[in-house]
Amino acid sequence: MSKLKINIILFGIGNIGSTLINQIIESQEFFLQNKNIDFHFPVITNSTLAFFEKEGVGYAWETNFVQLAVPFKVEDIIEFAKENEFENLIAVDATASDELIGHYNTLIQNGFNIVAVNKKANTLPIDLYKEIRSNLKKYDKEFLYETSVDTGIPVLQTLRDLYNSGEKITKIRGVLSDNLSYVFNRFSSEDTSFSVVLKDASLSGLMRSTFLEDLSGNDTARKLLILTREIGKDFDFSDIKINSLIKEEHLEKNGIPNKEYLDKAFKIAKITQADNHVLRYIGEFDVLKNKLEVKLVSEPINSAIGQLKGSDTIFEIYTQSYADVPIVIQSAARGKEAISRGIITDILKVAEKIKNKEAVWL
Repeated sequence: MSKLKINIILFGIGNIGSTLINQIIESQEFFLQNKNIDFHFPVITNSTLAFFEKEGVGYAWETNFVQLAVPFKVEDIIEFAKENEFENLIAVDATASDELIGHYNTLIQNGFNIVAVNKKANTLPIDLYKEIRSNLKKYDKEFLYETSVDTGIPVLQTLRDLYNSGEKITKIRGVLSDNLSYVFNRFSSEDTSFSVVLKDASLSGLMRSTFLEDLSGNDTARKLLILTREIGKDFDFSDIKINSLIKEEHLEKNGIPNKEYLDKAFKIAKITQADNHVLRYIGEFDVLKNKLEVKLVSEPINSAIGQLKGSDTIFEIYTQSYADVPIVIQSAARGKEAISRGIITDILKVAEKIKNKEAVWL
């Protein structure tokens, strides 16, 4: 059987994108022998520059990028793919770009499948969200994004399988932010102030670029919206009630939260909760009440959510068949390596679907 050549167009060579290239290059022989798949990266980009290499990048890709990358537009990449008659195209969005998601439909229409870490395409207004789905169906392309809600554990796949089996899902809830999991796990277990925990989180590399995004609740809300849309609900971001951890009036002029306000507010929340309870920041979709909410809650310390450690995330899925006993999916894996492996899992799923489609035509 001839090997299947997959052409990956990588948008974003930051920590995650760079790790992805290196992991695939290092595992290339494994994929050839065990999957009969040959991966190539004919185009890699950062936010402004692209490196074009018809035969695909190799171990020296970082040096080549610095020396040979040129300014680009998405249209340039599409034209390059056409000129070189690249088949089995997968655009990997390892960015947080608002601009790139505006090109998703164009990419799909020009033969690209999409794998994304970027969660923004799936939190667009519902009409734009459905337009992408319509084009995927029309052009027979795939769009996978498991790593947009976690590092790659099959949360979205589990939801899809339950929904597509006809199972009635009654509630989805959980700690969806690894950053805020770390913050409240530490704050609940240690005799320290909330601002000190936030400072430590920032110094350790957490929340540097998403500080206010996490504290505002927006990151948790976006992940919650993605989960609800997976089970056929046509909600928009504005439908979510977000109880932010920090209000705008409690921000200093430099955009940093007011330390005195934070410490007082969360000390009160901590000491006034019931015994053997801990604070957690969760996203929750009550299907029966048709209510989406992001909020701070007090959970029994012996509950699944209450027992979280470190920066673990947890997803609870309640269904009619399992009644009050949720399906629990917990993730402890963190960092660029885990996210990259999750992306590779999605890429392999797309590759298998391409392989199956080709087999039908033989």
